[in-house]
Parts: sequence; structure tokens; C-alpha cells
Amino acid sequence: MATAEGYDRLAVLKEFDESKTGVRGLVESGVTTIPPIFRHPDLHPSDASPDLSIPTIDLSLPRPLAVDLIRAASRDWGFFQITNHGVPLPVLDRTISAVRSFHELPPAERSKHYSRSTDGGVSYSSNVDLYRSSAASWRDTIQVMMGPARAEPDRIPAVCRAELVAWDEHVTGVGRALMGMMAEGLGLGPGRLEEMTCLEGRTMVCHYYPPCPEPDLTVKRKGEPGEAYWVDVKPLPGALVINVGDLLQMISNDEYNSVEHRVVANSHQEARVSIGVFFNPGKRGESDFYGPLQELVSPEKPACYRNFTISEFMGTFFSKQLASKSLIDHFKL
Repeated sequence: MATAEGYDRLAVLKEFDESKTGVRGLVESGVTTIPPIFRHPDLHPSDASPDLSIPTIDLSLPRPLAVDLIRAASRDWGFFQITNHGVPLPVLDRTISAVRSFHELPPAERSKHYSRSTDGGVSYSSNVDLYRSSAASWRDTIQVMMGPARAEPDRIPAVCRAELVAWDEHVTGVGRALMGMMAEGLGLGPGRLEEMTCLEGRTMVCHYYPPCPEPDLTVKRKGEPGEAYWVDVKPLPGALVINVGDLLQMISNDEYNSVEHRVVANSHQEARVSIGVFFNPGKRGESDFYGPLQELVSPEKPACYRNFTISEFMGTFFSKQLASKSLIDHFKL
């Protein structure tokens, strides 16, 4: 179907997808301008506030103080960084390097892994929502399911297999410690979130952002009230960035905040790598319901959200488009 831009968008998307080399492949081909499928309909320059930064929390502080800081950051920001988290810096460096090595394999090698299927718990593609979003993002991704059932080891590319499996062990330990403190910050027992199996479902998403020839053209921002600002997240060496997420906002009955965030296009000469791990409950049956914890519901503060299953939550997440309402709005009472 031809579009107002004068090209067949679906055909271009298919051609890009069937190349099986992702955005990295476009860079390797020598493109000097971004293809139309990456151009957002409303363009805005990056307008982050230079005077604000997300909190950084030292986990070596006395636990009551760390809990207070985590509670405040989760409530007021939804994003924060942690230091002294117990993961050695060489482990961080090796994991990032291994992911970079995979994405920079020769095209013929990495294209063997390209697939939108998640069979076996591993997928490598560009833009999980490529055919649904209004504009593609300038990145490629390898995604690995680490729980409740771990991906088949031989499905994970050999160049990064050992590092990703080791990273899962480290990040699970950090997740356990953080969930305990976040639960305490809600006035709950430290094991409350883990008892809900929130540590068991883990999806590792390894993004690769090649240098972009026109970085400003891939930045999208919705109209915001005058008092809203974008805030740059400048990672500290060795620190981990923590995102509260929509599910935790709903479980906490709005005590914690999941904020809108974006990743601007990479204007540097070196590709950028990020590894995110999404924690979700491992119990995912049709009779396993989630929603605001009863301990956090009262006549003074009734439940803000209805109950839902993880399959409904994930189905809603993957069906939403960039221009749609926020995910949590689908579950509000």
C-alpha cells in the first residue's frame, strides 16, 4: 500500500526485515541518511534539562537509609542508579563486550540467528514492533528468556553465551536485594515480592545502537505540560540503572512510579550497547491474578487498578503502539 510519503511502507519494512542484518546492516552498507521507516511523524530536538539528574544510591549505606532513599527515588522518579551492588566491574565489562561482539559479527554470521520467533527462548531482530509502530527505532536486539524456564543454551549465540548466563546469575542476586528493599519501602516484609515469584520471570534484552547519520530525526516526544522535562540519564562507571516499571507501579497501588522514558538516537562514532533485564512473576497461569497488593489498599486509598493475569499484561504490552495510551491506563479502575 502506497503512503502519503510516496513509498510502499510495508514493502520497505519487509525488505529491511528480510535482509536479516538489522540497522547494523544499514550502517555497514554505508547509508548517509536514515530510511523513511525510521522517521517519526513529529520531530522535536532533544530538550533535556541540564540541571536535573536521577538519584544515585549507594547500596553499602546502612540498610534503613538505603531503603529510605530507594523508596523516595521509586516514588518521585521511577528511575535511579545504584552503586556498590556487588557485581564486579570486570563482569560488567565482559558482558557488554560480548553483546557488542555478537552484534558486530560479519553479516553472514549474525544473519543465521535472525528471527522474530521466540522458540527456544532466544530471538535476534531489529524492532520487536517493526510492523506495528509508526516509526522504527535505530537499534537491533538479541533477547534471551532466562526464566521461569531458561532458554536452551545452544540457542544463545556462542560468542556471548557464557557471559549472558553468568550475567543472569549476578543480576538475579541484585534483583533479590533490591526487591527486598523496595518491599520494605512499601511497609511490607522484605520477601513479599519474591514470594509473588517476581524474581522468577526474567527477560534479558540486549540492545545495540549503531551510530546514526541523522540523530535528531529519530527523537520523538509527545506534547508535555509546561512543567514536564526530559532528564538525561548519564550512567556512572560501574553503576546499574534501575527502572520501576508499569507492573510494579500497579502492584504498589501507585506508591511507586513508572515514568515515561525514551532512548535518543546515537550520535557518537562508536555503537552504544545496553542490557536490560525485565523481572516479572513466574506464576503465569490463568488463575494467577496480579494487581494492587491488599496491604496497600484501604478506604483512604482504594485500588487504582483491576486485577489481571500476566498473559493479559504481556499481550497488552506487545500490542500497544508508540502513539497509544500508556500501558497502565488499560488496567485503571
